[in-house]
Amino acid sequence: MGWIVTLFVAILIVAVIYAGVKIVPQSREYVVERFGRYYKTLNAGLNFIIPFLDRVAFKVIILERNLPEFAIRVITSDNVEVVLNTTVFFRVVDSAKSKYRIEDVDAALSTSTESIVRSSCGRLDLDAIQTSRESLNLEIAANLSKAAEIWGVEVTRTEITDVELDEQTRTAQRLQLNADRERRAVVAKAEGDKRMVELQAEAELFKAQKEAEAIRVTAEAEAFAVEKKAEAEARQTELIAAAIGKEHGPLAVDFEVKKIQAEAISTLGTSDNTKTLILPSEVTGALGAAEVIAETFRNKE
Repeated sequence: MGWIVTLFVAILIVAVIYAGVKIVPQSREYVVERFGRYYKTLNAGLNFIIPFLDRVAFKVIILERNLPEFAIRVITSDNVEVVLNTTVFFRVVDSAKSKYRIEDVDAALSTSTESIVRSSCGRLDLDAIQTSRESLNLEIAANLSKAAEIWGVEVTRTEITDVELDEQTRTAQRLQLNADRERRAVVAKAEGDKRMVELQAEAELFKAQKEAEAIRVTAEAEAFAVEKKAEAEARQTELIAAAIGKEHGPLAVDFEVKKIQAEAISTLGTSDNTKTLILPSEVTGALGAAEVIAETFRNKE
């Protein structure tokens, strides 16, 4: 009998140890009750409880999860009925509250979400709901978090996955979209025509500026040439005036005059339009005088 008692005691000890040792997985928390009341929450890892006094009442999943997508009918501020397909992401942060403050967390979150979505979206028109979905999701998540805090639940985010419209509203939207596209096309064409006119005006202005600049440069060049020619003629006049005062100055002047006359007659005679050239005796006399003057200069030299 001794070994039977010993075996029974050993089995009892093992059973007690097994009942008192609790290994909690990383993704869960255990809610422990003592005599039917909440006692403590066991976190992930190795934990100990008193067998027969304490018991694990709930095994709570603390991973983030989401509600199944559900549809919410909303009347917008411009009296359009839309269906918003919505889902909620949340996680349990207080296991005891999630079990003792609410019976069904998922159903409570779903009901609260419907109320908050209707309240938030009812203040907006259809275009605002479709274009401001991100800000609307943040607003719904913030309001829902306040409601879910008492249940030990943290709402991480909400998502409006789709906005469904009836056929009449979709047809009206297509008509509005086509009209808006036509308006944008007309505006784009008008802006293009305006830009073309601006570029043509700029090109004409640039051309006028360059032509004016070319005229200015040409005028400056001509003025410079006239100035230099006048300086040369003035210098020539000074030299002739100085030569007149010398011994043979008058002869030199008379020679230059006769030389110019001879060059003019030569040019006139070689012209293609000249057939017969009649010279008065005064001109031939002038040419002879020029020859005498030239001969005088050669003798002097």
